[in-house]
Amino acid sequence: MTHWQTSDGLKLAGYLALPESRRMRALPGVVLCSAFPSAANGGSRAAERLYPLADRIAQNMEWAALVLNYRGCGDSEGDFSLEGWTDDVRSAVDHLDGLDQVEGVWLAGFGIGGALVALVAQEDLRVRGVATMGAPVDFAHWGLDASGVVEYARSLGVISTPDFPQSVDSWAKAAQSIRVDRCADQIAPRPMLVLHGSDDREVSPLDARAIADAHGDAGLRIISGAGHRLHSDPRCIAILLGWLDSQITLIP
Repeated sequence: MTHWQTSDGLKLAGYLALPESRRMRALPGVVLCSAFPSAANGGSRAAERLYPLADRIAQNMEWAALVLNYRGCGDSEGDFSLEGWTDDVRSAVDHLDGLDQVEGVWLAGFGIGGALVALVAQEDLRVRGVATMGAPVDFAHWGLDASGVVEYARSLGVISTPDFPQSVDSWAKAAQSIRVDRCADQIAPRPMLVLHGSDDREVSPLDARAIADAHGDAGLRIISGAGHRLHSDPRCIAILLGWLDSQITLIP
C-alpha cells in the first residue's frame, strides 16, 4: 500500500504494483480507477477488485500499476463528490509520474472511473493515453434526484461526514456540467480505447459510441453479452492489456 496527499490535503491510499524484475530501463505507468461501489458499505473495498489486475500488469507486462482508492474509499480520507474524485485522479497521476522509475503515464477507468480519467486527461498532457470501460457520457440524471444520490453514497460508506455536502444542489450541479464526449475531443489525438458491454443496463452502449465519435480515432469495442461490471469480464481485460501493450512504442 502506498499513500500520498491530494491538492486539498487529504491523505489517499493506493495499491502500487511493480515488476519484480524488468528489461526496460524505464517503466510505463498506469493508474487504474474503479467503478462506483454497488453494495452496502462497498466503498471500503471498492478498489480491491483491481489489485489482481495491477499485479498482472506489473508482472506480465513490466509496467508500474497504481490502483487508486478515491476519497471516502478504503483507507482514504474525505467524502465523495465527482469534483473530489477527479482531483484524486489528478493526484494519483502526480504520484505515479513522480516515481523515478516511471516514464509515461496512462489512465484506465471502469464505470464512473472512466469518466474521471477522461476529465483529467483532457487537461493533463502528461497522460499519454486513456482507456474507458462502461463510462457514462454525462451525469445529467443526477440532478433529478440529487438528495437520493447523496443518501445512496452514504449507504455505500463513501460519504461519512454528517453535514456533507453543505449544498446538495451545488454538489449535483458540478456533476451535471461534466461531458465525457467533450473530454474525448480534447484528448485527441492521444490514443483512446472505449470499451462497453452490449447488455449494460446501467449505462447505455450509445454513451460509448458518443465518446468514441467525439474522439474521432478511438478504438471502440462493444463486448457482446457483457454487462456493466467489466472488471470481471476476461474479454475486457484481454482487450485492455493488449491495448496497453501496444502503447509502449509511444515511450521515447
